[in-house]
Amino acid sequence: MLTKEELLAKAQKPSEDAMKLHPFYKGKIEIVPKCVIRDVQDFGIWYTPGVAAPCRAIADDPELAYEYTNKGNTIAVVTDGTRVLGLGDIGPEAAMPVMEGKALLFKYLGGVDAVPICLDTKDADEFIAAVKLLQPSFGGINLEDISQPKCFRILDTLRREMEIPVWHDDQQGTAAVTLAGLINALEIVGKSLVEARIAMVGAGASNQCIARLLISAGVTPGNIIMCDSKGTLHRGRTELKEKYAEKWEMCLKTNKDDVRGGSAEAMKGADALIALSTPGPDTIKPEWIAEMASDAIVFVCANPIPEIWPWEAKEAGARIVATGRSDFPNQVNNSLGFPAIFRGTLDVRAKTITDEMCIAAAYELAKTAQDKGLHDDYLIPTMDEWEVFPREAAAVGMKAIEQGVARLNLSRDELYEQASRIIERSRRETQLLMDKGIIPPPPQE
Repeated sequence: MLTKEELLAKAQKPSEDAMKLHPFYKGKIEIVPKCVIRDVQDFGIWYTPGVAAPCRAIADDPELAYEYTNKGNTIAVVTDGTRVLGLGDIGPEAAMPVMEGKALLFKYLGGVDAVPICLDTKDADEFIAAVKLLQPSFGGINLEDISQPKCFRILDTLRREMEIPVWHDDQQGTAAVTLAGLINALEIVGKSLVEARIAMVGAGASNQCIARLLISAGVTPGNIIMCDSKGTLHRGRTELKEKYAEKWEMCLKTNKDDVRGGSAEAMKGADALIALSTPGPDTIKPEWIAEMASDAIVFVCANPIPEIWPWEAKEAGARIVATGRSDFPNQVNNSLGFPAIFRGTLDVRAKTITDEMCIAAAYELAKTAQDKGLHDDYLIPTMDEWEVFPREAAAVGMKAIEQGVARLNLSRDELYEQASRIIERSRRETQLLMDKGIIPPPPQE
């Protein structure tokens, strides 16, 4: 058993290593060829004069871009840097390391080629216009780290006006993985999704979407009590009507007992806490956890530091604790969702990513952990259990087909085999580059 000092030192290690290795590698992604280059004569095929033939074919039928180019496996990861990983409005340049990291996870975990794009504007209309202009080059758009309330309008507008799938990973991706973790946490403690009382600390885009997805999956709306920085959301919060329509909707849907106060009041007697708020470690107090129901479930998912350290939550009485970090047990992080959800979406050329597709991913993610055996420190698979990603992708693709938003019709087996092949190729490619020294090993301590 590690001491608190050792646990704190372990928690700081990723940041220390990041400051050494980011300048060493000068970023973490690059573009490499995927076609044969036997000699320079092959450039006549891939570039001029041969390339004119596929260009003419696509001009006659734009759908052929999915067959003749990498469009069908390429997405843009787009941000304005206004709400980055718990760091807030740090700007587009400072957001690049996160967007590159996102692209890395897309490729390694989902076999999806992702291009980070950080836009130098805070204006929602300019952002929307810029993303719409990118449509010919990409098979999908992943919006990232955009402040509210504009993130809702940006997402809704782009989904309505674009012909390729657009989603905001901080919303749907986080929601899908959180739902999976909650399903299994409630299974472990013997409580039901319908009856569970859930406190939600933080009322940003992530928690609002989580609440929406939980309700769609069967949680009783009135059993949710959500807090923002001013206190619980309830029908008396009429100041939210004008500027924060989504929050006001939560005021009307949730909190059936009209609980008023702050996080402490929301958490009292709650079966589960889902916190995506101000980074800790002192945002959630141990005494608030002590007032929760027996076998309390605590999800503290702020980045880079959870709202309370896991060991402190356990000492306060929580039975199950999850965070957004990979260096603690029970990582509830959208990295377990977005690579597979986009993999399944691209594989059927879906026109959009629906909430039902995300719920299908959540249940498959939960089922994968159930198949291995749940326990207090194992709610959902970890990122190194790579088989979960093709399983999720197949579930997403099948739901898209069922809902009529897919352009291609494949069987579950075909989707699973295709996703497995693409993801395995990405992992083998990275391993080969490391084995050959093309990706050099990190410098010695």
